[in-house]
Amino acid sequence: MLDDRTTAATWPAAYPQGYAVVDVETTGLARDDRIVSAAVYRLDAQGDVEDHWYTLVNPERDPGPVWIHGLTSDVLEGAPLFAQIAEEFSARLDGRVLVAHNAMFDWQMIAREYARAERTAPVRQRLCTIALAKELALPLPNHKLSSLAAHFGVQQQRAHDALDDARVLAEAFRPSLHAAAERGVRLPLLECRPLTEWAASPARPLIGRQSSYGAGSWRPSRKRPACPYPNPGRYESDKPLKQGMRVAFSGDTSVDRELLEDRTVEAGLHVATSVSRLTSLLVTNDPDSATSKTVKAKAFGTPIVDEAAYAHLLRDVAPADG
Repeated sequence: MLDDRTTAATWPAAYPQGYAVVDVETTGLARDDRIVSAAVYRLDAQGDVEDHWYTLVNPERDPGPVWIHGLTSDVLEGAPLFAQIAEEFSARLDGRVLVAHNAMFDWQMIAREYARAERTAPVRQRLCTIALAKELALPLPNHKLSSLAAHFGVQQQRAHDALDDARVLAEAFRPSLHAAAERGVRLPLLECRPLTEWAASPARPLIGRQSSYGAGSWRPSRKRPACPYPNPGRYESDKPLKQGMRVAFSGDTSVDRELLEDRTVEAGLHVATSVSRLTSLLVTNDPDSATSKTVKAKAFGTPIVDEAAYAHLLRDVAPADG
């Protein structure tokens, strides 16, 4: 049902006629990472739920950060391959705007899976609920899904579970959509272009066991612009990363190091070339190595996380203090 102040007669004609609220859990953030579970809530033009759908997906490789999404190799072994669920997934997406929290990530992962299956996702536009929250100037402490949910009184039951995250987002999206309609806000819709670029690398074992630097792949370091945010201090395990934190990397990474550093800078973090008492976090897949960075990090008490955990932290970086 529509809100009292927003009737069908006053609903913006330019708004989409339907939405597919999506969440995917993945093995990581690299181009060759895979989806391990997906959920879709279909909503009508006014944001009311029509139905929902959920599936596990066999990634044909190590599941990555099990401690985050909870899906082990044993659980995923009998799950369908993406190619086997692509048609049903398409039926859920067809003719609708894809809605997700950090929609660029979900769209790229979905589009690459379709490319691997030699198909095209039937999605033409996407809407990021982070961008919509900014358009509405919602008074959120940060742009985490949990904060958006709390703002609208939606209870989150199982974070990083695709079905529950999609439900939470669907319930938070509806009042956001109505607020936009009442204020005459133009929705931040972006075009979705099908991807043909994808990686068909062999299945990897544990993250960090495969070097991203093969023979002849050395590149000189690039000079990066100074981070515009002040350093808020060290990373705390029960809190998100915050813009301005100084992040150092040590050892081989499964994601190309330069790409990982680019994502770090894009998130508003500072890439540190060495470890000091000011370093917020060290990312390494081999914390027991005797590199100068790991030795210094342990001496200074600098927090250390592996690449998979860092990849998920990058999805939800808190804004710098105003």
